[in-house]
Amino acid sequence: MTTRTIAVTAYDHMNLLDLTGPLQALATANRLVAPESRYAVHVVSADGGPITTGCGLQVVTASFESLEGRRVDTLIVPGGCAGSRFEAPAALAQWVARMAPDVRRVCSVCTGAFVLAEAGLLAGRRAATHWHWAEQLEERFPSVHVDADRIFLKDGAIWTSAGVSAGIDMTLALIEEDLGHRVAIDTARELVVFVKRAGGQSQFSVPLKAQASRDARFADLHAWMAANLRGDLRIEALADRAGMSARTFARTYTANVGRTPAKTVEAMRLESASRSLEETDLPLKAVATAAGYADEQALRRAFQRQLGVGPNDYRARFSRHAVAS
Repeated sequence: MTTRTIAVTAYDHMNLLDLTGPLQALATANRLVAPESRYAVHVVSADGGPITTGCGLQVVTASFESLEGRRVDTLIVPGGCAGSRFEAPAALAQWVARMAPDVRRVCSVCTGAFVLAEAGLLAGRRAATHWHWAEQLEERFPSVHVDADRIFLKDGAIWTSAGVSAGIDMTLALIEEDLGHRVAIDTARELVVFVKRAGGQSQFSVPLKAQASRDARFADLHAWMAANLRGDLRIEALADRAGMSARTFARTYTANVGRTPAKTVEAMRLESASRSLEETDLPLKAVATAAGYADEQALRRAFQRQLGVGPNDYRARFSRHAVAS
């Protein structure tokens, strides 16, 4: 295998973690493999020199021209914006469009998806971005099929990811594709992150996302639910906890949170079970009990229904311990 050249773009007001998250994941993977398998990473901007990130820290970059004559394997475009409307730097979008045909993978983090869209790379494709920017991306680029609930998406040679720390999730997937599951797991362990976060969520865990409701009563309720997954979480019990009738609770909760109480319970239990499968070697019966499922079969049905795989397959693929149950 020859060394893969990775180009990570930079521009003023970009999110620092959008840049440094993927960079650290790639650097960590490099320490785990033989020299001939390592990445050659270049941080580049239109003119080179210092770039001031959104948090005020400057990053030294090489110019786009410095990559001329070099075969770029993967191009990563971070996000970040100083205002409420993202405007892709013209020179960046043009360079990405020019490079794309000769690059094996083009990737974005957060609002970097706007750059890819401006470059014409997302038309007719599914794409992820930060949940806060999903509606704007969809409105400005109607041909892009925006999925605001995904941490990252791969559509052919185009990879897009959600906000900020999601760039690490995507980069771990790139590493797994290149260097294998073992290296991706070891990289995730070094970074103290999940090799793959539980499916069907954006940047927030289920309890945190649920706590974003407009009613403070539900924030307390969600914290209690997350701590009592093995308890009675039927709508009558939740309504009593919230001090409402079951009918009023169901109506008010759905209006404020955007989904039914039962859906929230299901998501919390699935997330809890997913984390157990990723982080422990507990038998499935114990995983099911801890997450509040009636039995192992209920756990299996939930995984098939929500993720399209059984818990054994999920563990074999995503466990940090690489344990195949």
